[in-house]
Amino acid sequence: MKIAIDVSPLTTGHYLAHRVRGTGFYLTNLKDALLKYFPENEYVFFKRGDKLSSNIDIIHYPYFEPYFITLPHFGLSKSTVTVHDLTPLVFKSHFPAGIKGNAKWQIQKRSLKKAGAIITDSESSKKDIIEYVGVDSAKVNVVYLSAADHFKPKPDSEKNKIIKKFSLPENFALYVGDATWNKNLPGLIEAFNQTDYFLVIVGKAFENKNFDKDNPWNQSLKKAQDLAEKNKRIITLGFVSDEDLASLYNAALLFTMPSFYEGFGLPVLEAMQSGCPVVISDKGSLKEIAGEAAVYVDPYEADSIKKGIEKLMSDSSLRKKLSEKGIERAKKFSWRQTAVNTIEVYKKIAWIS
Repeated sequence: MKIAIDVSPLTTGHYLAHRVRGTGFYLTNLKDALLKYFPENEYVFFKRGDKLSSNIDIIHYPYFEPYFITLPHFGLSKSTVTVHDLTPLVFKSHFPAGIKGNAKWQIQKRSLKKAGAIITDSESSKKDIIEYVGVDSAKVNVVYLSAADHFKPKPDSEKNKIIKKFSLPENFALYVGDATWNKNLPGLIEAFNQTDYFLVIVGKAFENKNFDKDNPWNQSLKKAQDLAEKNKRIITLGFVSDEDLASLYNAALLFTMPSFYEGFGLPVLEAMQSGCPVVISDKGSLKEIAGEAAVYVDPYEADSIKKGIEKLMSDSSLRKKLSEKGIERAKKFSWRQTAVNTIEVYKKIAWIS
């Protein structure tokens, strides 16, 4: 097959915001896996605006936003589109689109319906796509993501090195991710404010001080920053390298992500693959990803989050048990399998007459 893949998120314009994590991570690893495991195909990596030859079998658009125009209006029957999640549509009151945003969503929805197939990260996201886009379930294909290979258990010397590098306490919990409403970062910090434990927050968004504090999309970030300022046990590191992040997963006593909603929850998988036990939400896709290798909490109840954190922080035998379960669970996910399942979707479209 001759396969064209839009790599705009790695190269140009506003797509650069997705380069480090999220879409950029997905696209980089998918590209590498396809080249490694299916070299017999011909791949064309293009940017928006590039002219494609007429003999392309499949076009893959690996990036979709409901409130921004990310798809062309024509030529979509031989295409597949990756929709990681539709969180802004599921929780409209927390992600208001405005008149322009809603108009763009109608355009995006019409384009998405024309696609030959849709790829998404979880069964949870698949249900949302069927409901909000109005497509047949057979058109939506669940293709799980995977953590990068460098997320793995490390020796104590590496743990000690990262603790020293960032002047961290010996015992701490770790959060990695964004600060949008669905992440429930204020709820997590409120729970920690009721304990004597340290929480280390990794993520570029949380360190941002120059943002529109009146924008409804930023209210969770504003509240989380206000709550964290009052607690010296909340430590913020901002952006860290992948190498340092892998070491932080190893050094932490636990990883926590009590999100209201996740389309996949990649940091949870990264933590488990690193041997770090997890305390996570029982909502969205996270149960689908972690299975029995987690302590689950109700994200809408700060006391539930607090009790889940305390339960795992205080029980070394439970941490060891969940660490072992997490490592085994993470083995079910691989970029080879992601590539295999993606090629299967491509073939279904290519065979449509």
